[in-house]
Amino acid sequence: MIGSGIFMLPAAMAKIGSISLLGWLFSGVGALLLAIVFSRLSKLVPKTGGPYIYPKEGFGDFIGFLSGWGYWLSILVTNASIAMAFTGYLLVFIPVWSESQGAIIAIPIIVVWLLTWINSRGIKSGGYLQLTTTILKIIPLVIVTIAGFFFFNIDHFVPFNSSGTSDLAAIGTSITLTLFAFLGMEAATIPAGNIRDPEITIPRATIIGTIITIIIYFLSSVSIMGVLPQEQLAGSSAPFAEAAEVIWGSTGKYLVGIGALISTFGALNGWIMIQGHMPLAMAEDDLLPPIFKRKSKRGLPIFGLITSSLLITTVVLANSSKGLVAIFTLLILVGTFLALVAYLFSSLSEVLILIRQKPAGWEKQIMRAFILSLPAFAFSVIAVYGAGMKIVFYGFLILILGMPIYVWSKIVQNRSK
Repeated sequence: MIGSGIFMLPAAMAKIGSISLLGWLFSGVGALLLAIVFSRLSKLVPKTGGPYIYPKEGFGDFIGFLSGWGYWLSILVTNASIAMAFTGYLLVFIPVWSESQGAIIAIPIIVVWLLTWINSRGIKSGGYLQLTTTILKIIPLVIVTIAGFFFFNIDHFVPFNSSGTSDLAAIGTSITLTLFAFLGMEAATIPAGNIRDPEITIPRATIIGTIITIIIYFLSSVSIMGVLPQEQLAGSSAPFAEAAEVIWGSTGKYLVGIGALISTFGALNGWIMIQGHMPLAMAEDDLLPPIFKRKSKRGLPIFGLITSSLLITTVVLANSSKGLVAIFTLLILVGTFLALVAYLFSSLSEVLILIRQKPAGWEKQIMRAFILSLPAFAFSVIAVYGAGMKIVFYGFLILILGMPIYVWSKIVQNRSK
């Protein structure tokens, strides 16, 4: 979860105003509700695929396909945005490159393919890198957050709403933006087949990880907004580094810049680690072409991994004409909407799975599951609303473009029988 979102979002949120802090609170509660849903589903359906396999088991093949297709594309869009965020913090060290459009496009593409190569060597290689970067990236966040409260200026929180829209609309947009930073709370459910004791490990990692992340996100956002004026924050491509410069001078700026680079690099590694597993799970259920089942000698979904990185490269190139913050904001809104489709169906899947499986005492379990699922479903609906008509429109177009692939996969499946 902790990657580019927290390091880049303060700039995007500053354009909305300090009312955006309410978005952090609401999205934190919503993320925890969704984490509970996914942790329960991981026990009920211990299979690879997470946000794809749960809607499939609950609603059937077509809804499973839409959820998996949307979620897979959300991973690709997310990876493109994280790679762009990595570029923004790298430019802190090499500012002359910020004047070169070629460098701004080449850097994210290079880092994507570097991590693709690392993860092609096996899930353990990616896992060790992920553990190391997770530890290293939390340190600068905590240090800057604590130090920021000693340079706190309450005047920086005015105006409360600078979005030019109603308070309700501003909060809705904030929820959708901040939810991007929580994407990944369900990630442990995706490669379930590669995890030891998944029925214990996955729920524990999901719930504990989400709670820790909520605390870090909210406190660090309050701290950064208290250090930097809204106008400066809104135009920053490296807000944490600029805040550190205010606190410690140029040395602090570069130290935090290193931390942000590690964080975005680590987050991108984590997402690339799983980007091949989603199409693999769908292909194994004959909902994507059989070629996505192709694995390397180390058992990794190599075709899905490479295809995903090719598509990420395309997304980066397609957005090359926009500024870094503009690209980042657009990508996270589209990526969040696509993930929300999977969240919406996953939130209600447990009830339908219980109806189908009918375990002992299933009548009582169904009512409990329904009561727990409704708040997560309601939150996901609010987040979709907050994305705005334009993002929902483009996201819907992206979803329906997958329908011919679904039909073709069914044709191939029928011929094989």
